Amino acid sequence: MPSRRRFLGTTAAGLAGLSGLAGCQGSTAETPTTPADTTTSGDTTSTTTTSDPSYTVSMSPTGDVTFDEVPETVFTVFPQYLDMAVALGHGDAVNAVYVPKMSGTTMNHYYHHLDGVSLDWSGLADPLSDGLSKEQLYALDSDVHLADPAWASTQTNWSQADVADVAENVAPWFGNFFSGTHGQPPDDYADYKYYSLWELFGHVADVFQEQARYEALVQVHTDLVDHIQTNLPPRSERPTTVRATLSRDGSTFWTYYLNEPGYWLADTRPLGANDAFADQGWDGLWGTVDYETMLEADPDVILHLWGLTPNYSMADTIEMLENNPNGQQLTAVQEGRVYPAGMRYQGPIMNLFQLEMGAKQLYPDVFGAWPDYEDGEHYPDIPADEQLFDRDRVAGIITGEAN
Repeated sequence: MPSRRRFLGTTAAGLAGLSGLAGCQGSTAETPTTPADTTTSGDTTSTTTTSDPSYTVSMSPTGDVTFDEVPETVFTVFPQYLDMAVALGHGDAVNAVYVPKMSGTTMNHYYHHLDGVSLDWSGLADPLSDGLSKEQLYALDSDVHLADPAWASTQTNWSQADVADVAENVAPWFGNFFSGTHGQPPDDYADYKYYSLWELFGHVADVFQEQARYEALVQVHTDLVDHIQTNLPPRSERPTTVRATLSRDGSTFWTYYLNEPGYWLADTRPLGANDAFADQGWDGLWGTVDYETMLEADPDVILHLWGLTPNYSMADTIEMLENNPNGQQLTAVQEGRVYPAGMRYQGPIMNLFQLEMGAKQLYPDVFGAWPDYEDGEHYPDIPADEQLFDRDRVAGIITGEAN
């Protein structure tokens, strides 16, 4: 039986939600009312007496979760939670992340510019290499699972009983997946609440009891978004843009919205570009289009999702576009405005860099040109006077030197 080191329990309401009896914490979905992600803090009730150092954190869909100490071993699935842990000074606590080489390499492309911040991903387990495994969760014996129980209940060979068993006998769940797209959660979670990326980060900061680091990083993010949005050109002068991934055989495009709700769009929505596919009626936030459809839209800019990860070669992507009879007619290809983008699964550090990257790619006359990028290289060096946020400030917050 796993030891119960730092987790004391969930409320009755929380356990009812995990067992599918009463949904989740009572709340209603909230849609952000501005293009920028909001930055309100998470909800924490802390017990500060010396005899009882426990504290309670709360988030949909898990409800209240009480810890007796800050978790020292942390399970994550998607890398936004690993990035949050790194940002809060607890990256070494994480024991798993989706495709560690891809996620870790991409993160280090950004962390390279933050003195004292790095990630050793080599020993991390991949929680989805063979599908989400209950046996793996037992073997890792984590203090908390930064993953969504509602999402877990949809995975192959998982039931509500399995989700509740892990919460009771291994460690609590504490994650929110469907806020990424404002997608529909399972019926057992009818009261599911949606959060922005930075709201979600606030709740994770409560788990680690790192509210000071969180608030300091929120201020950096707020200043960055304010600077970008204050200086945006009129909407009529903004470029038409597509966020897309070219298939590996170069035949079709996976395409994604830019400005819809959801934390997967936390790096594009604040930039306010004109989405060339805004009127497409996809089932979800993405679809598949051919060259003819892309040529009909003919965007000024193509942001190639995953282009900064080791999984894609931007040089090969551009070559395929230039060699295709329709692709070579695209305005973005002719004008050299096919750019690498980062990952949808972004945490707060990644979000800062990806906001800066997108601002430069979309509005070079305002925010400075995006430098040339070579496959496999780190996020490019940008002159200090053209950086849109202070790297030293961010590094100092993360390492504890500037809290």
